[in-house]
Amino acid sequence: MNDPIFIGARIYRGSSYGPRHPLSIPRVPTVTDLCRTLGWLTDTQYRTSPCAKPSALMNFHTPAYIAALQRAEATLQADPAFDLGTLSNPVFPEVYRRPATAAGGGLLAAEHVRAGGVAYNPGGGTHHGLPDRANGFCYINEPVLTIRHLLSMGLNRIAYVDIDAHHCDGVAVAFHGSEQVRMISVHEDKRWPFTGALDDDAGGAAINIPVPRGFNDTEFDLILNDVILPALAAQKPDAIYLQCGADAVTEDPLSRLTLSNRCHVKAVTALRAMAPRLIVSGGGGYNPWSVGRAWTCVWATLAGHEIPDRLPQNAADILQALRWSRKAQPSDVLLTTLLDDPRPGPISEQVRAAIAHLKSGSAWQAG
Repeated sequence: MNDPIFIGARIYRGSSYGPRHPLSIPRVPTVTDLCRTLGWLTDTQYRTSPCAKPSALMNFHTPAYIAALQRAEATLQADPAFDLGTLSNPVFPEVYRRPATAAGGGLLAAEHVRAGGVAYNPGGGTHHGLPDRANGFCYINEPVLTIRHLLSMGLNRIAYVDIDAHHCDGVAVAFHGSEQVRMISVHEDKRWPFTGALDDDAGGAAINIPVPRGFNDTEFDLILNDVILPALAAQKPDAIYLQCGADAVTEDPLSRLTLSNRCHVKAVTALRAMAPRLIVSGGGGYNPWSVGRAWTCVWATLAGHEIPDRLPQNAADILQALRWSRKAQPSDVLLTTLLDDPRPGPISEQVRAAIAHLKSGSAWQAG
């Protein structure tokens, strides 16, 4: 089995959706720098992501949309027909190359795990992209392209697990009714994109678990152990894709969930044992300190490194150098540590009812 690889690219460094956009913050560069400074990322583990070719992107996206995306980058002009140039999906200098590079990282991840192994593509996880337009900060749907590449290599059972605060609407469009790809999404109820209801099984291909605001570590553990892991055990996937968005943590501005990043670590640890192939991506995450810390913990877990109680000064300096357009100031904990303290809490009636509802159905229990 191959050693874990970390997939990054120079294009993430200095590239931004614009000063007022939630993705004005550096994310992949922060994780890369932290992992290197801590001695957790060697040259043999690091891979530079290629930029996916237009023909590869057309394995999900329409030719007209890919052409429009390239045109938008060349002209820096909005194209309302494809939702390019909106507040959510602005046109910026790397508007084609950056998402195409994230997709190229996913294709590289799939190639790496072909014979078994682990790949981490923190720039990926762009799960809202639709075939013919940009959607929800996502221009290219990297998870869909990566999973389709796995299928093209002869894998028959793929599990897609998504712990981002927002529902994976673009992935659900791609694999509705699939008998090969099974999707599990834990996401905040009554939040954009307002899809992924509890009774929406995507034509038998999905388990959706909408959770209430205030969703905590205790509730996450219950869902992981009572729903996600049994469903994966029943499916016996050839590969698992874990979308590890970091926007469900307490500090994130675009959700009202209250998880610690220990939930990401638990998910990575548990899912790695469930299949011979594991691809982990980033996703949402809009607080520069919390997303950098969470995704660094993810790599530490994948690569087998012990997370220190307190960062050495040279690593803490990376977090302390980050700036954010919001007025909120980071706590000392966010600047000097990586792993959150646990954030337990009561189990809400909504979560209990959701689990009971899923257990009363098949939830793939028959495989």
